[in-house]
Amino acid sequence: ATQKTVDGPSSKDWRGGRAASFNIIPSSTGAAKAVGKVLPELNGKLTGMAFRVPTVDVSVVDLTVRLAKPATYDQIKAAIKEESEGNLKGILGYVDEDLVSTDFQGDNRSSIFDAKAGIALNDNFVKLVSWYDNEWGYSTRVVDLIRHMHSTK
Repeated sequence: ATQKTVDGPSSKDWRGGRAASFNIIPSSTGAAKAVGKVLPELNGKLTGMAFRVPTVDVSVVDLTVRLAKPATYDQIKAAIKEESEGNLKGILGYVDEDLVSTDFQGDNRSSIFDAKAGIALNDNFVKLVSWYDNEWGYSTRVVDLIRHMHSTK
């Protein structure tokens, strides 16, 4: 990110010129487009935005989902916990503690589902919250890819 540390001119947009150290700044993100490229079945079905906040590291995803098939929040939590301990162990995490952003600094996992932070409006409409240390988690996945490439020689 190229957020200014003090208020000043920005050739990109007015908000981009505001000081990052004491503002919450709405911004665009390419994450939704990236998901559509990696998971083509989701292409065009989601969008998103970012909020630049005065924190050193770690981001959070607030994902609001309309489910095609009804599920309780407890069922969703159980499914995510099962995957985090099985097929996606080391990539997807699951926490049910009262944690904050700094608790996830240096976490190798790409996404850590926060079971206590999500809510369900009903069995078809839920809000899921997941933390990630973008730089560290991404770097870990790159190392995984290199190891995989080396193992297939």
